[in-house]
Amino acid sequence: MPDHTRPPDKRATIYDVAAEADVSPSTVSRAFSRPSRVNSETAERIRRVAERLGYRTNPLARALTTSRTHMIALVIADITNPVYAEIVRGAQATAMNDEYTTLLIDAQESDRLERTAIERTMPTVDGIVLASSRISDSAIRMFAKQRPVVVLNRAIADVPCVVTDNPRGVRRAAEHLGELGHDHITYVAGPQASWPNGIRWRSLLEAGMELEIKVRQIGPFSPTIEGGERAAEELRSRPATAVLAFNDQMAIGLIRGLTRMGVDVPGDVSIVGFDNILAADIVTPGLTTVAAPLYAEGSAATRHLLSMIEGAPGHTGRPMVLPVRLVVRHSTAVRNLRPGRARPPGVRQRPTTTPAVHLS
Repeated sequence: MPDHTRPPDKRATIYDVAAEADVSPSTVSRAFSRPSRVNSETAERIRRVAERLGYRTNPLARALTTSRTHMIALVIADITNPVYAEIVRGAQATAMNDEYTTLLIDAQESDRLERTAIERTMPTVDGIVLASSRISDSAIRMFAKQRPVVVLNRAIADVPCVVTDNPRGVRRAAEHLGELGHDHITYVAGPQASWPNGIRWRSLLEAGMELEIKVRQIGPFSPTIEGGERAAEELRSRPATAVLAFNDQMAIGLIRGLTRMGVDVPGDVSIVGFDNILAADIVTPGLTTVAAPLYAEGSAATRHLLSMIEGAPGHTGRPMVLPVRLVVRHSTAVRNLRPGRARPPGVRQRPTTTPAVHLS
């Protein structure tokens, strides 16, 4: 019979629900953890009772019987970096669709903090997505032996990985600058521990050789607007007509820093970023950038992780590669042969490159 003696301020338990629904506590447990093993009418009655009593399942308690918490961890390098917003949204939407909760961890660009947070979190989650991890390959492999792990924006042997087509994106940026008459490109480097930073520089070296464009690197700098502003100071002493920045934040910082110094963008310097964050379309001039499918990255990595949690083997061969596209805005223009001086209007016109061109 229903129990009406429970104090109103006491949290409902599985036993309260079982007594009210006239079933055993184990049936209530199965109704939430494995509903397919409970009669549909019984399961619906249990859910109605649970809702009326305000009962909520405890994922950690449920894990004692199911070995699942239905929680995953998403580790990002820096929560203040807007590039992670869409990655988080994609991951969370996919997780919620499978009734998983996403635990977000901000590593603050620190390999030490990242590793400590993962070690503390691992007992309470069913799997981990590492987005732009700063810890070593060996540490990631060690964690992957304990829980299902998928890595974003980094290629590691023996661990499932999802990456964007960095070489193609860099090649398209170099081609675009070459078409504008630039024969030198300066790469403004991001963190040394960043895998995309290394692959983008190597890809630019290869593109430069094939396109007969000279390239050089300055940095590393912090992958922030402030880091870009510091890079602008170095560019002033080592002038360039074309720049490819590690990411959009640094590119925006470059525009701000150079503009304060009286350098015209794109009149004197053309700048290309990477990622296509929201601010790239808001900054003046609008930033030409290599757009990465950020939402799709988070979704694809999480979908693969959930399949591994369910017992599917992880794809540990070649990484899953997602396509990129070049978005042409107003931070790039035909090379100015006389920097700092006004040019006829026709010279500043850009070639008829279609914005948001999808790369194959």
